[in-house]
Amino acid sequence: MRSFRLAALAGLALLATAAGAMAQSDPFQWLEEVESAKSLDWVRAQNAKSAPVLTGDRRYAALQAEALEVLSAKDRIPTPEFIGEAVYNFWQDGQHVRGIWRRTSLESFRSAEPQWETVLDLDALSAAEKANWIWKGATCRSPGYDRCLVRLSNGGKDAVEVREFDLGARRFVAGGFRLPEGKQNIEWLDDDRLILTRDWGPGSLTDSGYGRIIKVLGRGQPLTAAKTVFEGETRHVSVSPDVVKDAKGNRLVLIGLGLDFFNTAWFLVDDQLKTQRLMLPTRSNMHGMVNGRLIVSLQQDWTWKGAAYKSGSLLAVDVPAMLTNQFAPQPRNRSPAPKPIAQVVFEPKDRIALDRDQIGVTDNRVVAVLYNNVRGSLVSFNQTQGVWLMQRYLGADNAAVSLVSTADRGDDVFFTEETFLTPTTLKLGVGATPMARPIKTLAPKFKADDLIVEQKQAISKDGTAIPYFLVRRKDLVMNGQAPTLLHAYGGFQLSKLPVYDPVVGKLWLERGGVYVVANIRGGGEFGPAWHEAALKANRQRSYDDYFAVAEALIKDRVTSPRRLGAYGRSNGGLLMGVALTQRPDLWNAVVVESPLLDMLRYHKLPAGASWIGEYGDPEKPEEAAWIAPYSPYQNLGPGVVYPMAYITTSTKDDRVHPGHARKFAAKLQSLGQPYLYYENLDGGHANGADPRANAKRWAMHYVYLTRQLMD
Repeated sequence: MRSFRLAALAGLALLATAAGAMAQSDPFQWLEEVESAKSLDWVRAQNAKSAPVLTGDRRYAALQAEALEVLSAKDRIPTPEFIGEAVYNFWQDGQHVRGIWRRTSLESFRSAEPQWETVLDLDALSAAEKANWIWKGATCRSPGYDRCLVRLSNGGKDAVEVREFDLGARRFVAGGFRLPEGKQNIEWLDDDRLILTRDWGPGSLTDSGYGRIIKVLGRGQPLTAAKTVFEGETRHVSVSPDVVKDAKGNRLVLIGLGLDFFNTAWFLVDDQLKTQRLMLPTRSNMHGMVNGRLIVSLQQDWTWKGAAYKSGSLLAVDVPAMLTNQFAPQPRNRSPAPKPIAQVVFEPKDRIALDRDQIGVTDNRVVAVLYNNVRGSLVSFNQTQGVWLMQRYLGADNAAVSLVSTADRGDDVFFTEETFLTPTTLKLGVGATPMARPIKTLAPKFKADDLIVEQKQAISKDGTAIPYFLVRRKDLVMNGQAPTLLHAYGGFQLSKLPVYDPVVGKLWLERGGVYVVANIRGGGEFGPAWHEAALKANRQRSYDDYFAVAEALIKDRVTSPRRLGAYGRSNGGLLMGVALTQRPDLWNAVVVESPLLDMLRYHKLPAGASWIGEYGDPEKPEEAAWIAPYSPYQNLGPGVVYPMAYITTSTKDDRVHPGHARKFAAKLQSLGQPYLYYENLDGGHANGADPRANAKRWAMHYVYLTRQLMD
């Protein structure tokens, strides 16, 4: 065994050395300088070559017009948000390109023609201040809901400016809170104090580029006078404050210390601004408070004083009891077990799970989206004599469901239902009943009566069944010639659901394309275990799953490599890079959008260090050894025939650094490989801020896909 161990270590050292060499010998690292003249000259030259190919195509104008019509349609459902007694909405259309924040009553909102009152006009504000303000939301103080902290991004970056806004007067508060641009997280501590994290100056950020120091800022105080409450270390991802309240007046001030992207240490802040650790599991999320109990979802198994709780469960935790007992000794065999500090609200079953990002609270209930084999419904949980009972809101089967907003006062809840072919319906769950009243339904945006949706499964390399949705024409001839677009994500416990996408429908399905969504490992479709199966050293499983679905489509003669395309963005863009480098034989088109691609340097580019919990740490030889084999940038090589990829990103993307996409394109160019590269000089990672820019983006995507797969 000893000789085997030494041999294994020697092999690991060789892999790590090779990975280090690949990371260091980078002739295109200068492209990571986002705004340098040299980099931007390169970008403009690339755009000048690629844009005419796509925008000059005879089909571009029609596709752009169709996309713009969909994206700026006035019959879109306004997304409601309960704020106090009113319903608020942020709205964009052709007249309001940057958008307006507006409000109405619940009664008016339920009518066919709500009577809206404009609260804030971002187009007017941008014109007055000569800025490109993009809406990033607002945090309003309770229980009065009279003042809000409005977050504004200049150009769409994650970094925001924060200003205090008077809802009654519909104007910014003169002399009120105003915080300069930065990545910041802010909560109201009370009417005249904020608890926040941000860039406080040199040394105040983590290696991931987020704040590591939480302070309390009083009204009228300069930032320099804010009082420090908590400090993380630079190696941590971030720190974040949260203030949770319930209808009975209970309140908890919490701090989450991000150890990595998925693990958070939780602390309680008392009235004297002293902190105390809550011994909750680090893989857990907070969702509010009901009847004095903190609602917590678990992303790992947890044992507390002999009581065991399963990963994926939802708990109602008695925080005062936890503080009293968390440092008490473990009970002896014959000692009576302490009273459990957590009530089980929900426990998962095989392929039945809650969506951890779709859990909320009302005055008396917990509401959540439940998925059974990627088919959703909205459920609520009500406590009766210490037992939580689940009730399903009446609604459509086999739908994608989204929790939109829960009432600040009462038990009402807005949620949506949709399928690939059925437009979104907004519903209102009323009070404590299972009734769900349709409020507004989206008009169809594409012809769907000749389409069908099938749920199938492919078998991955290790034998795991991977579900996928296939959207196609009913009369499709299975001869391997259907232009097919395969989409997936496979990371960060984010699920890909059967949503109604008017752009896909209008620009692809109506024109005879087949659309496939794969639920590969790394996502959250079946809870934490599905995500953990593809973490770090197991990352290749996610890619093998994707390839298995592609091979199933070819085997079933839905399509062929000549007609099969791949699309993904962000972490899905990494998936595209791997698809191009590992299996170039499977595709004739690959759209690589806002991607991570240099996985041996991703942690050195903002905000890459925060994702080490997902991918691993390239600085550690044993982890670099299993990152290097799939890192797309390093695995581009000579002597390989790659399909012509379309690589696209944004200069102002401050979440996934544009250097990834730039360097990948530059290396393809150096290898003499065909590719298209286009970089939007404005806009951030999220896209969608300007319907006209977004219509251009989608039209360019589908011109490329049409040329590669349909022509």
